Amino acid sequence: MARVSLSAPVSAVAGGKTAKALRDGLGIQTVDDLLRHYPRRYIDPGELTDLDALEVGEHVTVLAEVVSASNRRMQQRKGTVTEVVVSDGRGRISLVFFNQPWRVEREFRVGRRGLFAGTVSAYGGTRQLAHPRHVMIPDSGLHLVDDGDDRESERDSEAEAAFSDLLIPIYPATAGLPSWRIQQTVRLALDSLADVEDPLPPDLRLEKGFLGLADALRGIHRPPDPDAIEAARRRLRFEEAFDLQVILAQRRHERLEQSATPRPPVDGGLLSAFDERMPYALTGAQVRVGAEISHDLAGEHPMQRLLQGDVGSGKTLVALRAMLQVVDAGAQAALLAPTEVLAQQHLRTIRSLLGPLAEAGLLGEAGQAATRVAYLSGSQSARQRREELSAIASGEAGIVVGTHALLEDTVEFADLGLVVVDEQHRFGVEQRAALATRGAQGARPHVLVMTATPIPRTVAMTVFGDLDVSVIDEYPPGRGRIATHVVAPREQPAHLVRAWTRVREEVEAGRRVFVVCPRIGDDVAAASTDEIDPDPGESPQDSPLSSVVDVARSLDERWLAGLRIGILHGRMPAEDKDDAMRRFTLPPDHADAIDVLVATTVIEVGVDVPEASTMVILDADRFGISQLHQLRGRIARGGGDGLCLLVSAAEAGSPARERLSAVASTTDGFALARVDLEARREGDILGVAQSGRRSSLRLLEVIRDEALVDEARHAAQAIVSADPGLARHPVLRERVRALAADDRADFLEKG
Repeated sequence: MARVSLSAPVSAVAGGKTAKALRDGLGIQTVDDLLRHYPRRYIDPGELTDLDALEVGEHVTVLAEVVSASNRRMQQRKGTVTEVVVSDGRGRISLVFFNQPWRVEREFRVGRRGLFAGTVSAYGGTRQLAHPRHVMIPDSGLHLVDDGDDRESERDSEAEAAFSDLLIPIYPATAGLPSWRIQQTVRLALDSLADVEDPLPPDLRLEKGFLGLADALRGIHRPPDPDAIEAARRRLRFEEAFDLQVILAQRRHERLEQSATPRPPVDGGLLSAFDERMPYALTGAQVRVGAEISHDLAGEHPMQRLLQGDVGSGKTLVALRAMLQVVDAGAQAALLAPTEVLAQQHLRTIRSLLGPLAEAGLLGEAGQAATRVAYLSGSQSARQRREELSAIASGEAGIVVGTHALLEDTVEFADLGLVVVDEQHRFGVEQRAALATRGAQGARPHVLVMTATPIPRTVAMTVFGDLDVSVIDEYPPGRGRIATHVVAPREQPAHLVRAWTRVREEVEAGRRVFVVCPRIGDDVAAASTDEIDPDPGESPQDSPLSSVVDVARSLDERWLAGLRIGILHGRMPAEDKDDAMRRFTLPPDHADAIDVLVATTVIEVGVDVPEASTMVILDADRFGISQLHQLRGRIARGGGDGLCLLVSAAEAGSPARERLSAVASTTDGFALARVDLEARREGDILGVAQSGRRSSLRLLEVIRDEALVDEARHAAQAIVSADPGLARHPVLRERVRALAADDRADFLEKG
């Protein structure tokens, strides 16, 4: 076979159908993609798989031994069922084939072993694999039974490959592409691989004692022993961290080459007037972070700062003070929010905090301590939009709040000095970068991105390493405590009844209640602006998920009859959403007030209703840990204590219940972020995989590999400081250039 390079298409080492399956099912386009598709585990040919550990719904590859095989006729229709029972010596699982009675005699004699691949299902209380693909090890020779392959002549060699290694690699696979097919293709790639240029500089490899890239790839795919696996993984994990850190170091360097108009504080301006009218003092953390941002705004290079703080820590107030400093300096500030509900909430909050300071005044007019707060959204009327666009273009509006509508080309700023992006992970790359190029006369605006999802230090260092990070780690005084409990109706039906009774008691005491559902209803999933975040790998529920429409109707007719119940979800017209939130904040004795708001996760961030004391989250196991924590942060914001009830049908002891118990055990968002990250990997917790493609992190787990990330960061900084364009490291330059251009690296862009 001709020699192939890492950049060659995967079809150079795979047959047509296999290459298509690799592309369509696993996103593998090139030989490099294939060799970076690492085994998830290894099987010792002498050790059978632990079958008791298999879960329903899981796609598995197992090594097991045949203990019985039989044929029987189907009762309801013509044909036969072949049932083969395989065992690991303790547990058992059934293999089921239809209308293939010949398999019993030809393949599944008692005592034979094989690899079996399929999706675990349950029938009649018994776990089974229906029509699994398989490779058998007969007493003499090897035999593959793997229908659908386009390379008939290579079946025997593929079977031989499956069992010839000392440790059998088991790959992430698909229903149409079993692990041993991937193993065979990888073997062909390794056997025909041309000389590999290593992106890690030789002196760095020597210093760290790392394998070369070619040896590492062979060691992870065809290891002679466990030590070889660990040596290969260590090098490849470091490479993943190093690649990202080089990109981030280059971006930090590029930022220092860019210019921004300094926006220093101005005595006696809007910010001073605002501070004088504030009814409460800033926390120490808000003062500290505010000083960091103020210093950056006065600089000649564009600020790129991540502001993170747990729910209720006062990020919006810090951001508003930064915006006022920029307005005082004669420029404009724009706040970009991902949903209309959140944008409207920011608009109400900012106007309320500013009071008369937001009512009049031209931008930069001497002695005029006031400005205008404009608002842009996609649902505005043409007349409203024209008025707001005019105020923005003229500079009359010093602060502009909006949704994605702010990103349109028709929006022109007089002098945009600061961009604040809230919940930045909810925006795509191009969206986040769009406003950052709107500065006047070639200068870039300063950028402040905010997140209420606490990010552990190592994650911030890995994914947001090109940003300066500020953390608000202190709560304003007066925040109530939130008690969180798991409600399991299947185990304790009376507890759900008590939950609705408690809701009624809270309303009768003059407080407000959220009820959160994972679906909108009427067969409309809570997608798009309403974001359900189920953990991958969960088995499907055996009953429909709760929906806003059905739950609101049920509560109104039965459980909470007589109370005023409203609904809110992302598919409602903007005016209806705004009206629902307005009515939810009205005094209890107002005729239009809403007592209980049944909503999707559109209320997840930014919604501030001081009277809201209680939240009931239905089908809570369908949400991620961080999402539950964000939702919970919508209550107890008015000084009183709060109650959050997580209603779930998940079984006790299941991973889903363990997650809910973790949420119930603490209100420390950073502690929960670590739990979430360890369970779900970086791509999920940070929205890294928002494009739907794979994360570039395949082996690196930043919580576990903190020391390795630190090593990679220091090494990358040293190389980029001495050689910013990587002219002396051409292989590394091409590697990071390809990664930075790849959609899978989108999450690294901050604009």
